[in-house]
Amino acid sequence: MVDSAVWPQGYRCAVVLTVDYNDIHGILTQAPEVAGRDKTLSVWRYGTQRGVERLLGLFKELGVSSTWFVPGIVAEENPGHIRAIQADGHEIACAGYRHQNYDTLDLAAQSDDIAKGCETLAELTGQRPAGFRIPTGNGAPGFIEALKDQGIRWSSSWRGDDLPFAHPTAPEVIELPLHYELEDEPYFAFNLSPAVPPAQSRIASYSHTLGNLQMDFAGFHRFGLCYVLRLHPEIIATPGRIGVLRELIEGIQQHDDVWIATGAEVAQWWADTAAPVAEDHPASVYERHYRDYVS
Repeated sequence: MVDSAVWPQGYRCAVVLTVDYNDIHGILTQAPEVAGRDKTLSVWRYGTQRGVERLLGLFKELGVSSTWFVPGIVAEENPGHIRAIQADGHEIACAGYRHQNYDTLDLAAQSDDIAKGCETLAELTGQRPAGFRIPTGNGAPGFIEALKDQGIRWSSSWRGDDLPFAHPTAPEVIELPLHYELEDEPYFAFNLSPAVPPAQSRIASYSHTLGNLQMDFAGFHRFGLCYVLRLHPEIIATPGRIGVLRELIEGIQQHDDVWIATGAEVAQWWADTAAPVAEDHPASVYERHYRDYVS
């Protein structure tokens, strides 16, 4: 059964379209050995060359809002794209500054990266970002509190649920959880040489991938949940795959009871209306046991 009080009146579920715009910095974090290999890097530059504009074109045509997670260095290198994303009314959220692996950083370094990323985006857009996504890796103990201190009011980095929740140690920060099956990268990420991802060469069937995403939406809609789609311009915005995304969104739009909103809009609604996170919620259990372990 769906709790009708979860979402704004008339809506059964929420859909948040998110885009990770990393240019080549994402693959350089994942596979540093490709530095200087222009042919390989061109696979990821495709997002900047063609993907961003193609995604913006589709979103404008369908009249949907989205949230873009952008590292500060990518924004500095591509200010025209940042202006275009902002001009079309989409939310720009932070992904740090250099797109680093947070597993290699202590809390102070993570805080510095968040701060620099936020400051860079604020200088370019005139507005400090309210949302954040860890580029890769995990936050150190105290990470959520560091987000709060930088003015971040919502995150989309954790998993563990299919509804938003307030972080137990910093309830001012709302989490919009992710799921691997709602991302384009596990289906389509591919480079021949060097192999990316290692030993997992694949380009999934477009029709089967669309079917998976549609079935997941049907489940999220049935149970009244928050469907967070995670996209990458270099992956989903090729001439063929953009059709997969078009068909998916058009199908979602056929439902009058679906709230397609930015991450900030959903997080604000949740902060204003939802009950505090329960003691037996995975996030609460994790905080208690993890803090005991590291203390």
